[in-house]
Amino acid sequence: MAPDEYLGRVEPDGKVYEDQFGPDHYVGRVDLETGRIYESRLGPDKYIGRVDARSGKVYHAQMGPDEYLGRVEPDGKSYLHKPLAADVYLGRTQELVSLSHGGAAFMLLILPKIEEVKDAKLETKPGEAPLPGEAGTTPEQA
Repeated sequence: MAPDEYLGRVEPDGKVYEDQFGPDHYVGRVDLETGRIYESRLGPDKYIGRVDARSGKVYHAQMGPDEYLGRVEPDGKSYLHKPLAADVYLGRTQELVSLSHGGAAFMLLILPKIEEVKDAKLETKPGEAPLPGEAGTTPEQA
């Protein structure tokens, strides 16, 4: 019920910038003609997925068939796909130029933030023993 957190922006030319203190950080781009999404890294950009410019469906590239992750609506709202359940609202892209822009925001801004939050929740709190099977434990220690 709180306002959406501002994560960054997608420029009209398809470049994606993450919001940070000081100058924004370039994280990748979307090819507006093909919907292919690339993550910025040292050396050539890495292809990580695509967005269907007509339907707004977002796919993650992997070995074999691409994995369907979710969708972006024309009003800018993004939804994470949950098999056998209702899709989960993630956030929205303001002033959405095209579904390709929304797909780039989905892959390069929203999903990494969700993974960051998940990882923070899974970390062991100071003073707590790791759960059985977690890094640093053996079956004998569990």
